[in-house]
Amino acid sequence: MKNIKTYAYKLLMVTIYFFVTLPAIAETGFDLSQGQAIYVPAYSHIYIGNTERPFLLTVTLSVRNIDLAHPIEITTVDYYETQGHILKKYLKEPLTLKPLESIRYVVPEKDETGGSGANFIVEWKSQSSVNPPVIECIMIGTQGQQGISFTSRGVAITPSK
Repeated sequence: MKNIKTYAYKLLMVTIYFFVTLPAIAETGFDLSQGQAIYVPAYSHIYIGNTERPFLLTVTLSVRNIDLAHPIEITTVDYYETQGHILKKYLKEPLTLKPLESIRYVVPEKDETGGSGANFIVEWKSQSSVNPPVIECIMIGTQGQQGISFTSRGVAITPSK
């Protein structure tokens, strides 16, 4: 009877391990790409309280080349406001990120033009099939003794080339 309980316990632990780790393994897949357009949610402010008072946030867009061997070329970094109108084009010409290199773009806290539905479109390409970059926004703000911070991750809106 003790051997059956031990076996059942081990089987349960292995099952739990696979159910917990399998989604994480699947999320890190190795789908290589030669370019994409990425939509990144951003929030220049959020609303707090019953009066929906704006809470202003600093937005940092982070673009990270996570390929170990190949550069990528960032061709577009555009910032849009809630209604979908472009506010700012950050690049005048393409920018190359070496392997494991990162770049950031900051929208200051006082700039509330983006609104609660602001977003970035980032386009990138590569001569080789590479690990797609990690592109995310970090939003942070403080008012008095209240502080808030959170992130959002970009989503590919065009298929891999």
